[in-house]
Amino acid sequence: MAFRLRKTVALIGMMGAGKTAVGTALARLLGVPFLDSDEAIERAANRSVSEIFQRDGEVCFRARETEVLTRLMSGPPCILSTGGGAFLAPANRAIIAEKGVAVWLKADLDLLWQRVRHKTTRPLLRTPDPRATLAGLLAAREPVYALAQVTVEAAPDYSIEDMAAKVLSALSARPDILETT
Repeated sequence: MAFRLRKTVALIGMMGAGKTAVGTALARLLGVPFLDSDEAIERAANRSVSEIFQRDGEVCFRARETEVLTRLMSGPPCILSTGGGAFLAPANRAIIAEKGVAVWLKADLDLLWQRVRHKTTRPLLRTPDPRATLAGLLAAREPVYALAQVTVEAAPDYSIEDMAAKVLSALSARPDILETT
């Protein structure tokens, strides 16, 4: 069965939830572009997210993030990976809801920690106790992530392809997102 994507799918969730990996696989399944809002911010600023955080601060980064999300959500339907904090801003949630659909890739703390503990590219985890920081971020963000129109639960034994198939199945249940061709 083939599908046509009617609107952009914005993948939201914590760092390590699989937004980039699952998003890439999902875009391949649907034959649509995969975009990453953090990559778009880095290209526009000509520096990494970490450098933007360090030089300009989180407030400046979040303002750029809203600008980039607005632009990407206004383009042709695609699969869009968003930064872990993007969905926290009411303006970003409104943009995503108006122009697309938010899909929360929900993963528990143990799975997230297993995936991010060796990464050095996570500016929010540069703390004396990064696991506790991750736990605090997860606790604070989960109620906001729960506002997403679609939630797909991750599990340690799911492959990237399994998760992409689960997201596709969840999207298929909504007539406003996918059209069967």
